[in-house]
Amino acid sequence: MDSLRLALTEVKNWLDWLPNSVTALLILALAATVALALHKAVRHVIRRLMAARYPYVFSIFSQMRGLTRVALLVIAMMVAIPVAPIAPETAELLARLLLMAVICLIGWAAMTALHIAADVYLRRFRLDVDDNLLARKHNTQVRVLLRSLDVLLIVLTVGAALMTFEAVRQYGVSLFASAGVAGIVAGLAARPLLSNLIAGVQLAMTQPIRLEDAVIVENEWGNVEEINSTYVVLRLWDWRRMVVPLTYFIEKPFQNWTRETASLIGTALIYVDYRAPVALIRDKLAEIVKQSALWDGRVVNLQVTDATERTLELRCLASAGSAGQAFDLRCEIREKLVAYLQAEQPQALPRARTELELDDELAAAWHEGGPRRSEARSASAKSGGRRN
Repeated sequence: MDSLRLALTEVKNWLDWLPNSVTALLILALAATVALALHKAVRHVIRRLMAARYPYVFSIFSQMRGLTRVALLVIAMMVAIPVAPIAPETAELLARLLLMAVICLIGWAAMTALHIAADVYLRRFRLDVDDNLLARKHNTQVRVLLRSLDVLLIVLTVGAALMTFEAVRQYGVSLFASAGVAGIVAGLAARPLLSNLIAGVQLAMTQPIRLEDAVIVENEWGNVEEINSTYVVLRLWDWRRMVVPLTYFIEKPFQNWTRETASLIGTALIYVDYRAPVALIRDKLAEIVKQSALWDGRVVNLQVTDATERTLELRCLASAGSAGQAFDLRCEIREKLVAYLQAEQPQALPRARTELELDDELAAAWHEGGPRRSEARSASAKSGGRRN
């Protein structure tokens, strides 16, 4: 810093023949250029030393790229402003702006440190495996709490920066003096935001939902894609996105298919005739499921769950490792069982039965055939047959 100050002083002495405003701008620009060049050179050296050998450490440095660049610029301005020929009023304003920049840098550094610590902690948990319940639990807790801390740090940083102005400081003192009325007004105005922030903390601790949970909300099935400070983004089965306030998951009922485990039992309903061989269909179901790569080897069963005046209802059960696999397995069971019934058990397909009874005279005419059969048919159509 001393060498930079001396160099800027020499530049100032060399530019004495220029107006003070032009000299000041040139000195500030030169200091900023030196800071940016130094940042670029150091980053180039770090990339050459760490990018190949220590990629994760290099990624941490990459996250701090913007922070370190701004920090070097602020330091350069702190060195250059006292050297530049600036009017006292302008120098005071620039000093106050630099103080605000330092406060913002501290808040930015705190947020960056939190994000790096969260990434380091979550490295041990993988979401791209079948049994990722523990990973989803920790990811949800860390991400939701991290967003809440981000909001808190932003509020504190902005408040501290504004308190450097005397007028804002006096307003803050008067606000604290009348905290009763102001607190009520602010609480009513910020109720939706505060309720969602508090719901976010509750959700992180109790975890009714986690990242990538399969849920049903408002009769829509999807996976939890994002959990933000005030809302949740659901990725629906057809790639639509549903945005739901955090308070919804605290105040209203919903279905979570992967609360304790990702495994699910899928259900497929098949309707067959009363003449269907249920035992053979049960054996075929077991054969289909065992040959499927979607089955997890735990549950397979077939039961007669209902009997109407026309058909039997067969409920096919089969377990799978996830909600998506359970859905695909259900579709596979339906398709292959229907193909089996069509090819090998056609008598088991549902059918409608109708019984016609004719009067004795019409029945005799029908059996005699010939012209009287058409007469019996027309008479039957006029009188109507008794249908069961």
